[in-house]
Amino acid sequence: MRYKIFLWIYALFYILAGINHFISIEGYFKIMPEWLPAHEFLIYLSGVIEVVLGVLLLFPKTRKIAALGIILMLLAFIPAHIYMIQKAPFLLGKISVTPFIAWVRIPFQLFFIGWAYYYYRNNDERI
Repeated sequence: MRYKIFLWIYALFYILAGINHFISIEGYFKIMPEWLPAHEFLIYLSGVIEVVLGVLLLFPKTRKIAALGIILMLLAFIPAHIYMIQKAPFLLGKISVTPFIAWVRIPFQLFFIGWAYYYYRNNDERI
């Protein structure tokens, strides 16, 4: 039962985060490393990928590939997190991103990678 509840929470997190790429696009421009090309395209693309992976996570047949996709996506986002650390302090909408907040995001990335890895390794809802 806990497996399913946390799975739904995790999947919903990615679905909503992906949708947010289309709602709050300006915030994502602020955290995109300047050296990356096509910021708007990458923001929308990452939003679509997050929604798709979140949905695929809900189905046993696609859960393992979705979890692997999430892990790879989170690893790909690390340059944006490093950029945030270098850029801090700055305002992200009404939120002040301090160096501390920017650094704290890195352990959260590791936590979310570990959570995805759990579903990659444990694709049995009876757990």
